[in-house]
Amino acid sequence: MAGQPRREASPGRILDHPRGGPTILRIVLGTQLRRLREERGISREDAGEAIRGSHAKISRLELGRVGCKERDVADLLTLYEVWDPQEREEYLALARQAGSPGWWQKYSDVMSPWFDRLIGLEEAASIIRMYEVQFVPGLLQTRQYAHEVIRLGHPRDDARRSERRIELRMERQAILDQPHAPRLWAVMDEAALRRPLGSRQVMRDQIEHLIEAAQRPNVTLQIAPFSLGGLAAAGGPVTILRFLEPDLPDIVYLEQLTSSLYLEKRDEVEGYLVVMDRLCAMADPPARTLTFLEKLLSEY
Repeated sequence: MAGQPRREASPGRILDHPRGGPTILRIVLGTQLRRLREERGISREDAGEAIRGSHAKISRLELGRVGCKERDVADLLTLYEVWDPQEREEYLALARQAGSPGWWQKYSDVMSPWFDRLIGLEEAASIIRMYEVQFVPGLLQTRQYAHEVIRLGHPRDDARRSERRIELRMERQAILDQPHAPRLWAVMDEAALRRPLGSRQVMRDQIEHLIEAAQRPNVTLQIAPFSLGGLAAAGGPVTILRFLEPDLPDIVYLEQLTSSLYLEKRDEVEGYLVVMDRLCAMADPPARTLTFLEKLLSEY
């Protein structure tokens, strides 16, 4: 995954991309505005003054953490001496679409403030690689299994909020059925499958669902059995997202109890890529997954 050459993207090209959701559009817009600023030798402080803001605002904009008003983009393009009408309009169109809400915003009442970025990144990814220690990956959970996981993580929720979280998780899984669906490559620790959640029927249904998922062309499942002993993991679940867009680097997502980390620096990402490659090499190969799951199903 690492070290592959990337082509420079134009604003117009990303607007037409089937995976061009608002999260990715913000990141691409920010990346290209940073490139323009650096090419002109302009500081973040001077760019901030041009849009009546601070260098911190420019930093957040360039990282794709916030949307950007068309007026601000127009002022920055003028500062960066982008005069071509068509090129300017492409940037402004990118800003307009990047400011539109994602489908997941309707669940903002039950969504952690850092989680919306992950959903947007998943929607735009071409490959999602993950290692799960405790639970079945959220993208592969059944409704009842998700209910048990959410009940554990949010014990104070009433029935309505719990159901809202389940609906969000189920709708999130729809990316695997889209025409331009990402490839999901998941390594699950055997503990995630042996640890019972809910009734025996809940576990049976979940294992059957994994058996079906493992046979999908865009899903690869591997099991890391207990017999391996220690694994080269970083102590918890890891998700790595890769994108086709040349302006987007691989991103590592690390979820914690009350927060999360998004790693984008090359050296940090490459360290996790090495860990993920080792996990895939140590785990049972995908060809053995169905046999493992079918045997496990017979035990319930």
